[in-house]
Amino acid sequence: MADVLLMFTGGPEYLGVSTISRTLGISKAVVYRILQSLVSRDVLATTPGVTGYRLGPAAVALGASALRRFDAKIAAAPVLRKLRDQTGETTTLSGLVGDERVYLEQFESRAEIKMTVDIGTRFPLHAGSSGKAILAQLPDWRRDDILAGDLGAFTERTVTDRETLAEQLTAIATDGVAVSLGERQSGAGSVAAALVTPDGEVHGAISVCGPEYRFTPDKIERYRELVRNATAEIIRNWADGPAAGGNRD
Repeated sequence: MADVLLMFTGGPEYLGVSTISRTLGISKAVVYRILQSLVSRDVLATTPGVTGYRLGPAAVALGASALRRFDAKIAAAPVLRKLRDQTGETTTLSGLVGDERVYLEQFESRAEIKMTVDIGTRFPLHAGSSGKAILAQLPDWRRDDILAGDLGAFTERTVTDRETLAEQLTAIATDGVAVSLGERQSGAGSVAAALVTPDGEVHGAISVCGPEYRFTPDKIERYRELVRNATAEIIRNWADGPAAGGNRD
């Protein structure tokens, strides 16, 4: 399916079954089934009176979403690197994907004992500081839909009671920062804030994360301010255009 879809990234706007079959060396019947599946999901579309298939609205949305995430990584990189150096802890960037989040980037702590994250892995929004920071900023109807779903426990500290979680999210939305101590991963501490553009769209979150024992009350208060300032700087970078990311580390 991926090979068929990639054929639409270059060349003619419209492609037919025979052309795709001949180019990829697969049967027309298989190609037709793949095309119909993609059409059913609005990834591809047809136009009355025109032979062949073209990219559909879902593909356009996916492309725009990928571009925004790429831009976010560029804008966030120098800020997260600086935040890592200020705190001595690992810093991360998460993107909102549907009703979940996924780690897009991390700058690892240089400490011997540190936290690292799995880039590309999806996580629910109700557990952990990054997820809750995002969830707190979503529109009421969307947040309510997520809270009405499965709120599974990751550790004994994961908040699964809907009323309690809703109260926490209200406080996070007001403060702009979420704190987690062992809620998604035992022994882990983190402080996060959502990335919200001036038009109110929530794109993801950034966080400072590390071993819980290093997240003392005084450090948490310091990280709150640093993370809050870092999100504002990332949004400015994003609005101004590509930021100079420099070296990865």
